[in-house]
Amino acid sequence: MESKEAAAQLHTIRTLMERSAIYRRALAPIMIYCGGLGLLAGVAGDWLPLHESRRFVVYWAGMAVLALGGTALLIRRQAGKAAEPFWSPPLRRVTQALLPGLMVGAFAGGVVAWLDPYWYECRFLVPVWCILFGLALHAAGFFMPEGLRRFGWLFILVGWLLLAVSVAGELVNLALIQPHWLMAATFGGLHLAYGIYLYFTEPGGKAT
Repeated sequence: MESKEAAAQLHTIRTLMERSAIYRRALAPIMIYCGGLGLLAGVAGDWLPLHESRRFVVYWAGMAVLALGGTALLIRRQAGKAAEPFWSPPLRRVTQALLPGLMVGAFAGGVVAWLDPYWYECRFLVPVWCILFGLALHAAGFFMPEGLRRFGWLFILVGWLLLAVSVAGELVNLALIQPHWLMAATFGGLHLAYGIYLYFTEPGGKAT
């Protein structure tokens, strides 16, 4: 039984490695969709009456659900074109790699929403989300194209930088950039830029 399970896992890893170019192409529309959603959500969030920690967390949790839902539809569409099952062993591997970082991020958001009524304290939550999301991408990058790991490192580094700037601003009592704009710049702008990069650097033509 164990030998069969090991063989199945080896086959899954081999499939992921062999199809890395296909998965790189599939990432482009996903990244562009998530980036566009993040930018629009950041602008709307700053305009709407959402300048309070609990509303901020609930709002962006809803945006995360929309991003995951749209991503699932895009993956299903791509799987249909390739005549593959949606919930394939490679997708399960990637999901398992992403899940711990995303769950910790959700927990951190829940703690802030429950305990912290101060709006500007959300500027500390955004860098934490960036770092945890970067760790999740880095973990998933071992089953995906290598560029995804570098993209994860970018989120980690940006998160560290924003955290340092937020702490420095707190020490001098400086009100920094609105958290909604931080979300738009990171989860919106970085995804969109990476998606456009993948779209125009796909060998042999544009991403599908």
